[in-house]
Amino acid sequence: MVSDFRHKSVLLQEAVDSLKVQEGAWYIDATAGAGGHTAEILTRGGNVLAIDQDFDAIEHLKERFENEKRVLVVRGNFSEVKKLSNQIPELPFGILFDLGVSSYQLDSSGRGFSFMRDEKLDMRMSDKNELTAEEIINTYTKENLYEIFAKYGEESDAEQIADSIFRARRIKPIKTTSELVDIIKSVSKERRIHPGTRIFQALRIEVNKEMDVLSGALWESIEIVGEKGRLVVISFHSLEDRIVKMFMEKAEEKGLGKILTKKPITPKWSEVKKNPRSRSAKMRVFEKI
Repeated sequence: MVSDFRHKSVLLQEAVDSLKVQEGAWYIDATAGAGGHTAEILTRGGNVLAIDQDFDAIEHLKERFENEKRVLVVRGNFSEVKKLSNQIPELPFGILFDLGVSSYQLDSSGRGFSFMRDEKLDMRMSDKNELTAEEIINTYTKENLYEIFAKYGEESDAEQIADSIFRARRIKPIKTTSELVDIIKSVSKERRIHPGTRIFQALRIEVNKEMDVLSGALWESIEIVGEKGRLVVISFHSLEDRIVKMFMEKAEEKGLGKILTKKPITPKWSEVKKNPRSRSAKMRVFEKI
Protein backbone atom coordinates (compact mmCIF):
# COMPACT_ATOMS: atom_id res chain seq x y z
CA MET A 1 0.00 0.00 0.00
CA VAL A 2 1.06 3.59 -0.51
CA SER A 3 1.54 3.58 3.25
CA ASP A 4 2.19 7.28 3.69
CA PHE A 5 -0.91 8.31 1.73
CA ARG A 6 -2.96 9.78 4.55
CA HIS A 7 -5.70 12.31 4.83
CA LYS A 8 -8.20 13.18 7.53
CA SER A 9 -11.54 13.44 5.78
CA VAL A 10 -13.13 16.75 6.72
CA LEU A 11 -16.76 16.81 7.91
CA LEU A 12 -16.80 13.03 7.53
CA GLN A 13 -19.96 12.21 9.46
CA GLU A 14 -21.78 15.36 8.37
CA ALA A 15 -21.05 14.71 4.69
CA VAL A 16 -22.12 11.09 4.69
CA ASP A 17 -25.17 11.89 6.85
CA SER A 18 -26.17 14.43 4.19
CA LEU A 19 -25.97 11.80 1.45
CA LYS A 20 -28.74 9.81 3.21
CA VAL A 21 -27.07 6.54 2.25
CA GLN A 22 -29.46 3.77 1.27
CA GLU A 23 -28.38 0.15 1.38
CA GLY A 24 -27.46 -1.17 -2.05
CA ALA A 25 -27.61 2.21 -3.78
CA TRP A 26 -24.67 3.64 -5.71
CA TYR A 27 -22.77 6.79 -4.72
CA ILE A 28 -19.91 8.66 -6.35
CA ASP A 29 -16.99 9.90 -4.30
CA ALA A 30 -15.71 12.27 -6.96
CA THR A 31 -12.48 13.16 -5.10
CA ALA A 32 -11.86 9.99 -3.15
CA GLY A 33 -8.32 10.71 -1.93
CA ALA A 34 -7.42 8.33 0.89
CA GLY A 35 -10.91 6.85 0.91
CA GLY A 36 -12.30 8.14 4.21
CA HIS A 37 -15.70 9.16 2.84
CA THR A 38 -15.83 6.06 0.65
CA ALA A 39 -15.25 3.81 3.67
CA GLU A 40 -18.01 5.53 5.64
CA ILE A 41 -20.48 5.14 2.77
CA LEU A 42 -19.64 1.43 2.65
CA THR A 43 -20.18 1.13 6.39
CA ARG A 44 -23.70 2.41 5.87
CA GLY A 45 -24.47 -0.09 3.12
CA GLY A 46 -23.83 1.89 -0.03
CA ASN A 47 -21.83 1.04 -3.15
CA VAL A 48 -19.19 3.52 -4.29
CA LEU A 49 -17.60 4.67 -7.53
CA ALA A 50 -14.38 6.18 -6.14
CA ILE A 51 -12.72 8.68 -8.49
CA ASP A 52 -9.40 10.47 -8.14
CA GLN A 53 -6.91 11.96 -10.60
CA ASP A 54 -3.85 11.39 -8.40
CA PHE A 55 -1.96 8.20 -9.31
CA ASP A 56 -0.79 7.64 -5.72
CA ALA A 57 -4.35 8.03 -4.44
CA ILE A 58 -5.60 5.46 -6.96
CA GLU A 59 -2.93 2.95 -5.93
CA HIS A 60 -3.84 3.49 -2.29
CA LEU A 61 -7.57 3.11 -2.95
CA LYS A 62 -7.12 -0.08 -4.98
CA GLU A 63 -5.13 -1.67 -2.19
CA ARG A 64 -7.32 -0.37 0.62
CA PHE A 65 -10.49 -1.73 -1.01
CA GLU A 66 -8.88 -4.68 -2.77
CA ASN A 67 -11.32 -7.19 -1.27
CA GLU A 68 -14.36 -4.95 -1.30
CA LYS A 69 -16.70 -5.80 -4.17
CA ARG A 70 -18.91 -2.77 -3.50
CA VAL A 71 -16.21 -0.30 -4.57
CA LEU A 72 -15.16 0.53 -8.11
CA VAL A 73 -11.94 2.59 -8.21
CA VAL A 74 -11.38 4.69 -11.34
CA ARG A 75 -8.69 7.22 -12.19
CA GLY A 76 -10.03 10.45 -13.62
CA ASN A 77 -10.84 14.09 -12.98
CA PHE A 78 -14.18 15.00 -11.44
CA SER A 79 -14.83 17.04 -14.59
CA GLU A 80 -15.41 13.62 -16.24
CA VAL A 81 -18.04 12.57 -13.70
CA LYS A 82 -20.80 12.02 -16.27
CA LYS A 83 -18.64 9.84 -18.52
CA LEU A 84 -17.18 7.89 -15.60
CA SER A 85 -20.63 7.26 -14.12
CA ASN A 86 -21.35 4.98 -17.09
CA GLN A 87 -19.22 2.35 -15.34
CA ILE A 88 -21.82 1.74 -12.64
CA PRO A 89 -25.07 -0.16 -13.32
CA GLU A 90 -27.54 2.54 -12.24
CA LEU A 91 -27.88 6.24 -11.55
CA PRO A 92 -25.98 7.31 -8.44
CA PHE A 93 -28.14 8.29 -5.47
CA GLY A 94 -25.59 10.82 -4.30
CA ILE A 95 -22.36 12.51 -5.35
CA LEU A 96 -19.74 13.91 -3.00
CA PHE A 97 -17.05 16.48 -3.82
CA ASP A 98 -14.30 17.16 -1.26
CA LEU A 99 -12.31 19.90 -2.95
CA GLY A 100 -9.42 20.05 -0.50
CA VAL A 101 -5.78 19.08 -0.97
CA SER A 102 -4.87 15.89 0.88
CA SER A 103 -2.39 15.80 3.74
CA TYR A 104 -0.32 13.42 1.62
CA GLN A 105 -0.12 15.89 -1.24
CA LEU A 106 0.94 18.66 1.14
CA ASP A 107 3.36 16.68 3.28
CA SER A 108 4.68 13.72 1.31
CA SER A 109 4.08 13.94 -2.42
CA GLY A 110 7.18 16.02 -3.19
CA ARG A 111 5.24 18.08 -5.73
CA GLY A 112 5.67 21.50 -4.17
CA PHE A 113 2.16 21.99 -2.77
CA SER A 114 3.52 23.14 0.58
CA PHE A 115 5.46 26.31 1.31
CA MET A 116 6.89 24.55 4.35
CA ARG A 117 9.15 22.28 2.31
CA ASP A 118 11.93 22.83 -0.20
CA GLU A 119 10.62 21.03 -3.27
CA LYS A 120 10.39 21.42 -7.01
CA LEU A 121 7.65 23.81 -8.14
CA ASP A 122 5.21 21.33 -9.64
CA MET A 123 1.74 21.40 -7.97
CA ARG A 124 0.10 19.06 -10.46
CA MET A 125 -2.69 16.93 -9.01
CA SER A 126 -2.21 14.58 -11.95
CA ASP A 127 0.90 13.78 -13.95
CA LYS A 128 -1.32 13.88 -17.04
CA ASN A 129 -1.38 17.65 -16.67
CA GLU A 130 1.46 19.32 -18.60
CA LEU A 131 1.36 22.76 -16.94
CA THR A 132 3.47 23.16 -13.77
CA ALA A 133 3.85 25.93 -11.20
CA GLU A 134 7.45 26.37 -12.35
CA GLU A 135 6.28 27.12 -15.88
CA ILE A 136 3.74 29.64 -14.62
CA ILE A 137 6.24 31.43 -12.38
CA ASN A 138 8.87 31.65 -15.11
CA THR A 139 6.82 32.28 -18.26
CA TYR A 140 3.58 34.11 -17.38
CA THR A 141 3.65 37.84 -17.91
CA LYS A 142 3.81 40.10 -14.86
CA GLU A 143 0.21 41.11 -15.55
CA ASN A 144 -0.96 37.48 -15.72
CA LEU A 145 0.84 36.63 -12.47
CA TYR A 146 -0.85 39.58 -10.80
CA GLU A 147 -4.22 38.45 -12.13
CA ILE A 148 -4.03 34.89 -10.78
CA PHE A 149 -2.60 36.01 -7.42
CA ALA A 150 -5.37 38.58 -7.01
CA LYS A 151 -8.20 36.43 -8.36
CA TYR A 152 -7.38 32.96 -7.05
CA GLY A 153 -5.39 33.95 -3.97
CA GLU A 154 -7.21 37.18 -3.09
CA GLU A 155 -3.73 38.42 -2.25
CA SER A 156 -3.51 42.11 -1.25
CA ASP A 157 0.18 42.25 -2.17
CA ALA A 158 -0.38 40.59 -5.55
CA GLU A 159 1.08 43.42 -7.62
CA GLN A 160 4.29 43.72 -5.59
CA ILE A 161 4.80 39.95 -5.47
CA ALA A 162 4.25 39.59 -9.22
CA ASP A 163 6.75 42.38 -9.86
CA SER A 164 9.36 40.80 -7.55
CA ILE A 165 8.98 37.42 -9.24
CA PHE A 166 9.30 39.03 -12.66
CA ARG A 167 12.52 40.80 -11.67
CA ALA A 168 14.01 37.77 -9.89
CA ARG A 169 13.48 35.37 -12.78
CA ARG A 170 15.32 37.72 -15.16
CA ILE A 171 18.45 36.95 -13.12
CA LYS A 172 17.84 33.21 -12.86
CA PRO A 173 14.84 30.83 -13.20
CA ILE A 174 12.82 30.16 -10.05
CA LYS A 175 12.69 26.39 -9.62
CA THR A 176 11.92 25.55 -5.98
CA THR A 177 9.32 26.37 -3.36
CA SER A 178 11.97 27.85 -1.08
CA GLU A 179 13.16 30.25 -3.78
CA LEU A 180 9.58 31.39 -4.34
CA VAL A 181 8.86 31.76 -0.62
CA ASP A 182 11.95 33.93 -0.14
CA ILE A 183 10.71 36.27 -2.89
CA ILE A 184 7.22 36.44 -1.39
CA LYS A 185 8.55 37.15 2.09
CA SER A 186 10.74 39.97 0.78
CA VAL A 187 7.68 42.04 -0.17
CA SER A 188 4.65 40.59 1.63
CA LYS A 189 3.10 42.53 4.49
CA GLU A 190 1.09 39.51 5.65
CA ARG A 191 1.41 38.79 9.37
CA ARG A 192 -1.67 36.73 10.28
CA ILE A 193 -0.85 33.69 8.14
CA HIS A 194 2.23 32.43 6.33
CA PRO A 195 2.99 34.88 3.49
CA GLY A 196 3.03 32.04 0.96
CA THR A 197 -0.46 30.74 1.76
CA ARG A 198 -2.47 32.67 -0.82
CA ILE A 199 0.17 32.58 -3.56
CA PHE A 200 0.57 28.81 -3.32
CA GLN A 201 -3.22 28.43 -3.34
CA ALA A 202 -3.48 30.58 -6.46
CA LEU A 203 -0.75 28.64 -8.26
CA ARG A 204 -2.36 25.30 -7.41
CA ILE A 205 -5.71 26.49 -8.75
CA GLU A 206 -4.14 27.78 -11.97
CA VAL A 207 -2.02 24.66 -12.56
CA ASN A 208 -4.98 22.32 -12.15
CA LYS A 209 -7.62 24.65 -13.68
CA GLU A 210 -9.78 23.95 -10.64
CA MET A 211 -12.23 26.79 -11.10
CA ASP A 212 -12.66 26.08 -14.80
CA VAL A 213 -13.93 22.54 -14.25
CA LEU A 214 -15.89 22.87 -10.99
CA SER A 215 -19.06 24.51 -12.31
CA GLY A 216 -19.29 22.11 -15.26
CA ALA A 217 -18.84 19.10 -13.00
CA LEU A 218 -21.64 20.27 -10.71
CA TRP A 219 -24.06 20.72 -13.62
CA GLU A 220 -23.16 17.27 -14.94
CA SER A 221 -23.71 15.82 -11.48
CA ILE A 222 -27.23 17.21 -11.12
CA GLU A 223 -27.98 15.72 -14.54
CA ILE A 224 -26.91 12.18 -13.66
CA VAL A 225 -27.91 11.87 -10.00
CA GLY A 226 -31.15 10.00 -9.41
CA GLU A 227 -34.45 11.46 -8.18
CA LYS A 228 -34.17 12.62 -4.54
CA GLY A 229 -30.43 12.10 -4.91
CA ARG A 230 -28.09 14.56 -3.26
CA LEU A 231 -25.00 16.56 -4.11
CA VAL A 232 -22.68 17.26 -1.19
CA VAL A 233 -19.84 19.69 -1.81
CA ILE A 234 -17.06 20.59 0.64
CA SER A 235 -15.01 23.62 -0.35
CA PHE A 236 -12.04 25.30 1.31
CA HIS A 237 -11.88 28.87 0.09
CA SER A 238 -14.27 31.64 -0.87
CA LEU A 239 -13.96 31.30 -4.65
CA GLU A 240 -14.92 27.62 -4.61
CA ASP A 241 -17.74 28.24 -2.16
CA ARG A 242 -19.06 31.09 -4.30
CA ILE A 243 -19.18 28.82 -7.38
CA VAL A 244 -20.98 26.10 -5.41
CA LYS A 245 -23.46 28.58 -3.92
CA MET A 246 -24.24 30.14 -7.30
CA PHE A 247 -24.69 26.71 -8.91
CA MET A 248 -27.15 25.60 -6.24
CA GLU A 249 -29.12 28.84 -6.42
CA LYS A 250 -29.41 28.60 -10.22
CA ALA A 251 -30.33 24.90 -10.08
CA GLU A 252 -33.08 25.69 -7.58
CA GLU A 253 -34.35 28.56 -9.74
CA LYS A 254 -34.55 26.16 -12.69
CA GLY A 255 -36.70 23.83 -10.59
CA LEU A 256 -34.13 21.05 -10.56
CA GLY A 257 -34.22 20.60 -6.79
CA LYS A 258 -33.77 22.40 -3.52
CA ILE A 259 -30.95 23.71 -1.38
CA LEU A 260 -30.86 21.92 1.97
CA THR A 261 -28.25 24.18 3.58
CA LYS A 262 -29.42 27.78 4.00
CA LYS A 263 -25.98 28.45 5.46
CA PRO A 264 -22.95 26.25 4.80
CA ILE A 265 -22.10 23.62 7.39
CA THR A 266 -18.70 24.16 8.99
CA PRO A 267 -16.53 21.91 11.18
CA LYS A 268 -17.11 21.84 14.91
CA TRP A 269 -14.39 23.24 17.14
CA SER A 270 -13.46 19.69 18.23
CA GLU A 271 -12.66 18.77 14.61
CA VAL A 272 -10.69 21.96 13.96
CA LYS A 273 -8.66 21.31 17.12
CA LYS A 274 -7.74 17.82 15.90
CA ASN A 275 -7.28 18.86 12.26
CA PRO A 276 -6.44 22.58 11.85
CA ARG A 277 -6.58 22.22 8.05
CA SER A 278 -10.34 21.76 8.35
CA ARG A 279 -10.93 25.26 9.71
CA SER A 280 -11.82 26.84 6.35
CA ALA A 281 -14.14 24.06 5.17
CA LYS A 282 -17.72 24.83 4.11
CA MET A 283 -20.24 22.21 3.08
CA ARG A 284 -23.36 22.77 0.99
CA VAL A 285 -26.05 20.20 0.12
CA PHE A 286 -28.55 20.07 -2.74
CA GLU A 287 -31.35 17.56 -3.32
CA LYS A 288 -32.62 16.81 -6.82
CA ILE A 289 -36.36 16.75 -7.39
